[in-house]
Amino acid sequence: YMKSARIVGEVIGKYHPHGDTAVYDALVRMAQKFSMRYPVVDGQGNFGSIDGDSAAAMRYTEARMTMLTEELLKDIDKDTVDFVPNYDDREVEPDVLPSRVPNLLLNGSSGIAVGMATNIPPHSLDELIDGLLLLLENKEATLEEVMEFIKGPDFPTGGIIFGKKGIIEAYRTGRGRVKLRAKTHIEKKPNKDVIVIDELPYQTNKARLIEQIAELVKDKQIDGISEVRDESDKDGIRVVIELKRDAMSDIVLNNLFKSTTMESTFGVIMLAINNKEPKVFNLVELLKLFLNHRKTVIIRRTIFELEKARARAHILEGLKIALDNIDEVIELIRNSADTAVAREGLMSKFNLSELQANAILDMRLSKLTGLEREKLEAELAELMAEIARLDEILKSETLLENLIKEELLEIKNK
Repeated sequence: YMKSARIVGEVIGKYHPHGDTAVYDALVRMAQKFSMRYPVVDGQGNFGSIDGDSAAAMRYTEARMTMLTEELLKDIDKDTVDFVPNYDDREVEPDVLPSRVPNLLLNGSSGIAVGMATNIPPHSLDELIDGLLLLLENKEATLEEVMEFIKGPDFPTGGIIFGKKGIIEAYRTGRGRVKLRAKTHIEKKPNKDVIVIDELPYQTNKARLIEQIAELVKDKQIDGISEVRDESDKDGIRVVIELKRDAMSDIVLNNLFKSTTMESTFGVIMLAINNKEPKVFNLVELLKLFLNHRKTVIIRRTIFELEKARARAHILEGLKIALDNIDEVIELIRNSADTAVAREGLMSKFNLSELQANAILDMRLSKLTGLEREKLEAELAELMAEIARLDEILKSETLLENLIKEELLEIKNK
């Protein structure tokens, strides 16, 4: 773990000259299990609660990356994405992340700018991967077919989505209203019922909800409630609403949904920026854009690995030529006045490049042993097979798509 204050300082200094509070608030939210469907920061210390308690000051808390964040950053060092200068031209930062998961749909996003706003709900990773695999198998798959796998948003606090109409509208057009309700059950006690809240709608403050119910009871706007108490613990939410003897639980529950934040609406606006242009996308468009992004990343990664493998094979081929003609090589080097002459001699006599000649001159005598020679030949054969494999990926769309499938299934099985 690293001190949060240090992380905030690095972010402000290198990437984002903002107020430290804004940066720390973003870090805190990324670590909250009730805010993020899949937290991208693993926080240690007090990172706030669903009751609206604020996090401890950044000098007290610590943070590190989660497994998901590693998937967002994987292969970033393999020339998979473009890097752009930061705000003061002293550092570079990635334009986008190589991301092996569709994080925009996975964790959702909300934000406002001048004349536009976005509010994308979070989703289940397994469902998204199944939807992506379907689109890889059948590029013409309809929204109805995709929705057999992606049933709807998956909010971190649970709750119930009331009705499918809003979801279908949001997925088809990129805009829609999803009605959320708290998940409750009724417990029977002698002479009375008890309503228990097990899950809350997304972004509902539990402490505020309990206050709201108490105020409505006090003002006699809701009848039939004798007591409200919070029995939540580390295992989950449990808000107990005790009813009076003659109260009907169904009527009280309906009044609570009508008058409190036990029912709320999530307005979906799937606005995102693609190629520097903001646009409202439907679900299938967003999934296809992610698959295109993965194709680009894998092609760039393959080219990077291919160039690296070819460069290494080039050196090994030079060393092999030297080992096959070792007596002549030693004779030539011994008779050379200096390194430059030896290099020129090697290059002209054995038709080597400067890189190969330098590698031969840097070679240790231990490389002359039989075992080392075998190792070199084995490594060269391995590299040649790897070069052929990488070449095939670049030539074949099918192999490329199979690779995307394999990576998605690997993440799903993690």
